[in-house]
Amino acid sequence: MSSELRLKKLRGSGGYIMANVNDDQQRKGSLGGPDLFLAPVGRLDSEKITKYYCNTCEKEYEGGPKIDFETPNEVVAENLVLLEKGQYICTTCGSVLAEYRNFSKPDEKAEVGAAKPELATQDTYLPPTSSVSQQSFQTTTDPVVKPFNSIAGLVVYDLEARRVGVVKEIGVHPGQSGIVLVVTKNNNTDVTIKWEEVRKIGEVVLLGGQVTDNDSKCTKCGNTNIAGSKFCESCGNKLK
Repeated sequence: MSSELRLKKLRGSGGYIMANVNDDQQRKGSLGGPDLFLAPVGRLDSEKITKYYCNTCEKEYEGGPKIDFETPNEVVAENLVLLEKGQYICTTCGSVLAEYRNFSKPDEKAEVGAAKPELATQDTYLPPTSSVSQQSFQTTTDPVVKPFNSIAGLVVYDLEARRVGVVKEIGVHPGQSGIVLVVTKNNNTDVTIKWEEVRKIGEVVLLGGQVTDNDSKCTKCGNTNIAGSKFCESCGNKLK
């Protein structure tokens, strides 16, 4: 694979940067469309960034934005470790241009397992069930559960540690008996994901699988179904 650097535009939710990247970084930043995205690439060397644009300032700046990052090395699931998380920040107004998370599989040959077992703390959410009364949720002070409205805006990653998008809202899909997650994808389109597909909620949302347009669109009638559906909700055709 070529290590030659090419000047490319990499988009974020709050702007974009112009940076010299190699073929591997371009591959990571591509989500199947013509645009390249910054989040899947992770942290770039400041020297490689030539300029950036901030949506809040509506202005382009020479040089690179500020990059804040930390290395938690947190085990978020079996055989999946969150190595680093960071933000690209406008040096003028402080707005976030893009966020990223870098994951690692300690055993590359093994599959990612179940989410790390943990109690309900301030960075987890446990949805109420029929066996738990509403009163118990109102009076419990330890542990603390994360309310629905605080989940909106969290960045969503799939099982392959690729950025899917951002949580838009949580609700009940017509014809479905359970909770669904509405996610605004990187291309600004919305996708609906079954709650059962959510593996972990903390500072990010980790899904138990991958989200692609082909998975939810019925090849027989063209209906777009909830991500993770096995059969078309319109015609009953088996989905791929």
